[in-house]
Amino acid sequence: MVGIGRLMYEKNLIVAGEGNLSVRLGGHSFLVTPAGTNKGDLRVQDLLETDIQGRSAQGTATSEWPLHKQIYELRSDVRAICHAHAPWATAFAAAGRDLDGSLLTETATLFPRVPLAARALPGSDALAASIIPFIADHDAVLLGNHGVVTVGKDLHTAFSLLETVERLAQVTLLAEAASGTGHSPE
Repeated sequence: MVGIGRLMYEKNLIVAGEGNLSVRLGGHSFLVTPAGTNKGDLRVQDLLETDIQGRSAQGTATSEWPLHKQIYELRSDVRAICHAHAPWATAFAAAGRDLDGSLLTETATLFPRVPLAARALPGSDALAASIIPFIADHDAVLLGNHGVVTVGKDLHTAFSLLETVERLAQVTLLAEAASGTGHSPE
């Protein structure tokens, strides 16, 4: 988690205290990033073990725990979650647009679509509820005006998907600019 947090920061997928990570340890036990910390500066001793309610004797878990909890409850196959405010993907979320994965041959089979969840306040139950229509069938979801959340069988898989979504968003916007139409070329 420390290494992935550093990569998220170094690759400009987050700044300051943005973003959060979690890993299912087993049963109802999770390892999560603490609230309000720069993920680029994480140390092993900063990570918190929590229960399914996000309670930890070590400190305050990420304010986005309701989102993570919702995903873990809906997807028993998910072992790790990445949430970032990746700028290119967040631009789509702020514009109220989902991403068409079929634009690139590399992403077409991985995810035909990255859906957009409704806008909701960060850390709220409404944000957690906003992903319910999508998370069963999608490993990546744009959060309205808020970034992207990705899931995987492990943290490396979730992070790789995060990078891939960010690249798709970047190429989509560049393709629209290059085509001069404001839409992806067909």
